[in-house]
Amino acid sequence: MNNPQQKRPWGKSYPEGLDLDLPPVEKPVHSILEDSVAIVPNAPCLDFMGCKQTYGEIGNLVNRAAEGLQKLGVDKGSRVGLCLPNSPFYVISYFAILKIGATVVNFNPLYTTEELNHQANDSDICMMITLDVKMLYDKVENAMKKTNVKRIVVCSLAEALPTVKSFLYRIFKRSEIAHPHIDERHISFESLIDNGGSPSPVSIDALKDVAIIQYTGGTTGIPKGAMLTHSNVSTNALQVRLWLGKVTPGEEKFLCVLPFFHVFAMTAAMNMGLITGSELILLPRFELDTVLKIINEKHPTIFTAVPTIYNAINNHPKLNKYDLTSIKFCISGGASLPIEVKERFENLTGCVVVEGYGLSESSPVLTCNPTRGVNKTGSIGIPFPGVDIEIRDLDDPKKSLPQGERGEVVARGPQVMAGYWNKPDDTAETIIDGWLRTGDVGHMDEDGYIFLTDRLKDVIICSGYKVYPRTVEDVLYLNPAIDEVIVIGINDEYRGEAPKAFVKLKNGATATVDELIEFAGERLNPIEKIAELEIRDELPKTLIGKLSKKELVAEEKQKRNKSA
Repeated sequence: MNNPQQKRPWGKSYPEGLDLDLPPVEKPVHSILEDSVAIVPNAPCLDFMGCKQTYGEIGNLVNRAAEGLQKLGVDKGSRVGLCLPNSPFYVISYFAILKIGATVVNFNPLYTTEELNHQANDSDICMMITLDVKMLYDKVENAMKKTNVKRIVVCSLAEALPTVKSFLYRIFKRSEIAHPHIDERHISFESLIDNGGSPSPVSIDALKDVAIIQYTGGTTGIPKGAMLTHSNVSTNALQVRLWLGKVTPGEEKFLCVLPFFHVFAMTAAMNMGLITGSELILLPRFELDTVLKIINEKHPTIFTAVPTIYNAINNHPKLNKYDLTSIKFCISGGASLPIEVKERFENLTGCVVVEGYGLSESSPVLTCNPTRGVNKTGSIGIPFPGVDIEIRDLDDPKKSLPQGERGEVVARGPQVMAGYWNKPDDTAETIIDGWLRTGDVGHMDEDGYIFLTDRLKDVIICSGYKVYPRTVEDVLYLNPAIDEVIVIGINDEYRGEAPKAFVKLKNGATATVDELIEFAGERLNPIEKIAELEIRDELPKTLIGKLSKKELVAEEKQKRNKSA
C-alpha cells in the first residue's frame, strides 16, 4: 500500500538524542520496581498521608504479598481484581500479582454493585483486593456474592496511616469502617503478608503474557477489557521515561492524585515514578485544598493530571497562599487542554505542561508534546519512540491520507494491546493489519504534530454535514465568562441532529443563554449553529476529572422519550 507518511515527518521535531525507533521491552512489569529497589533501596518510595516507606521496604512487602497470594492458590494466568484508591496497598498488590505471573484487573471504586458484578464475571477474577471502608467494602461484598470470586483480601486503611492519624481515624471514623468476619473467604492483608517473602519463581514471557486487563470507559457501549502484555506496559513506562529526559534516581517527587486504576495514572504517574526511583506522594482522592496544601508543603516536582484539575487550581480564590514553584514538569491527558488553562498554570508555577494522548488499548500513551523542543498549543504532540501514526480515510480505514487532511487517527507500536478479553470480533474491528483504530478524528501538520478534532462516535450529522463538537466547544471557550463546556448532538426536526451546549461559568462571571448563543453564532458557520444551550452549576465528570458526555446524552434521550 502506498503510504504518504512513511517518512515520519515528526522526525524533524524529535528531542535531541532520542531515537525514533524503540524495540519492545522484553522485561516483566515487576522489574520496574525491582530495578529501582536495587539502585536506591533506602530512598523514599511512597508517602501516604505522611507515612513514608522506602524502596527496600516496599520491595520486601511485594515479595511477602506475592508469597501470600501463591499460598492462597493464585498462580500464573489467574486474574485478581484491585478495587482500591491510591494507597500503598494498591502499589504492593499490583506488583505482587504481576510477580507471580497473575493478571491485574483494575476496578473503579465508584462503580455500582451491578458494574462491579459485570466486570468480575466478564474477567472471571478469582480474588478481589479492597479496603475496609464500608462504602467500598459493602459494595464489593454484595457484588461478589453473584460471582465466582473465591476470596476477598481486606486491607485496613488505619494500618497504612501514621500512628497519630491511625488512632484518630479509628475513633472519629469508626462508623465508616467495615469489620468483615475473617474466614477462609475473607482474608486480612496482614495475614496475607505474614510470611518470609520468598515467592516461588515464575517464568514470564513479556511479549505474550497478559499483565493487565484494563477495561475501557464504556462511554460508547459496554466496557471491554483491553489485554495489555508485560511488554506493552513496560515499554510504555520506558517511553514516558525517555520523553521526560534526564532524571536522577531518588531526586524527584511525583504528586499522584489521579487514581492508579486508571491506565493514564498507572503508567504516567505510578510506573513512571517508580522507574525513575522517585518518591510518590499518594492522595486517595482529589480535594483541591488538600492538593494545594501538599504542593506547598511537600514540594513535588512532577504532576500528572487532567485539564480540569489544572483549571481548578488556576481558579482557586486564595491561590496566593500557596507556593507552587516546585513543580517542574506536568503531563496533561484524558481530555483536550485549553490554551488558557495551560498558559496560566505554567505562569503560576514556572513549569512546563505538555499535552499527551492515548487510549486504554495502548497502555495508554501514544503521543506527547516534547518536553525539550517545540510545544505546540492545541496539539497532542508527536509519536513516542517506536510509534507510527497515520491519518486514515473516515470511510476506508485502510486508506492513508496526505498530511493536512482530516481523518481517523490510527497507530501502531510496541505498547498496543494484544486484543480485547474474550471479544475476537471487537478485536478484529479495532486492530487492522496491526494498526489500532483510535476512533478519534484529526490531522497531522507538516512537522508531524497531531491535532484532534473529535471522536468518531461524537460527530453530529446536521443536514447531512458533519459537525464536530470540539469545534463548537473551542469557540465557546473563547468567551471569557465560560469555565467548562460540553457539546453533544440532539435530535432536530429540520436538521436531523443539531449541537446542544452545556456550559459552566467562571466564579463571579455573568452571561445569559442568548448572549452565549449569539457569541458562538458570530464565530461558527450556519451548519454548526447551536440549537440549545444550558448554563449549569456543574458539569458531569469521570472519576479522574475528565468532562463526561454520556450522562448528558442519556439525560437528553430520556427527556425526549418522555415528550414523544
